[in-house]
Amino acid sequence: MTRIVDISMSLENGVPSDPPGYEFQIDYTSHQDTLAVLQKRYEGLQPEDLPNAEAFALETVRLSTHNGTHVDAPWHYSSLMEDGSKPLTIDEMPLDWFMRPGVKLDFRHFDDGYVVTAADVEAELKRIGHDLQPLDIVVVNTSAAARFGTPEYAASGCGVGREATLWLCDRGVRVVGTDAWSWDAPFSYVAERYARDKDASIIWEGHKAGRRTGYCQIEKLRHLEELPPHGFTVVCFPFKIHAASAGWTRAVAILDENGAA
Repeated sequence: MTRIVDISMSLENGVPSDPPGYEFQIDYTSHQDTLAVLQKRYEGLQPEDLPNAEAFALETVRLSTHNGTHVDAPWHYSSLMEDGSKPLTIDEMPLDWFMRPGVKLDFRHFDDGYVVTAADVEAELKRIGHDLQPLDIVVVNTSAAARFGTPEYAASGCGVGREATLWLCDRGVRVVGTDAWSWDAPFSYVAERYARDKDASIIWEGHKAGRRTGYCQIEKLRHLEELPPHGFTVVCFPFKIHAASAGWTRAVAILDENGAA
């Protein structure tokens, strides 16, 4: 018997999950609101002719491909790979990347704004006793998870730097994920470092590592604290949007009753 853990966020009006300027909006149309639509289609139709005198419900959603739990494609980070080739868009990604054994790295102890190194990843893998395999999906549990739904969420949690990202890619990892707003450290902390050092290489360094080796990140995951360190399967197929930089996903983790995949 399997257990499915929903590791995706819900899109819900009024629940902060993005910084100002990135908001989405869901407009709800009720069963009664659509009666007129059916009456135009079917001449003479009266509300009492329908069960509960209702037509149908629907929702209109205004959002970007980076709202909600989503998968970033390499096209998101740049229009050119380091070798001059074109990065893949979300509809071009290999589907076999997105249903693979999962590994959870617990980085909740790191301060907000901390940039995870390759040594940090190696140490955590040693702690949990896992030998990383090609195409493992690596998800990162950060302190941001505890602040989801608050205005502080987008500025919370650690990020994963270029060095650590490429260390994972060099071992065959092609999909990673985080319960923070971004794979990289929050903007406010990076801005402080940039103001001090004027080193532009730190801006989006984890994302832009994908210019060397194309990979995907899942951002705004939920409930990673419910998962064991390994022994589960992540399923996170991205929505197929032509030529897009990202696609939404209903990411889930699948475990058997003993917590093993």
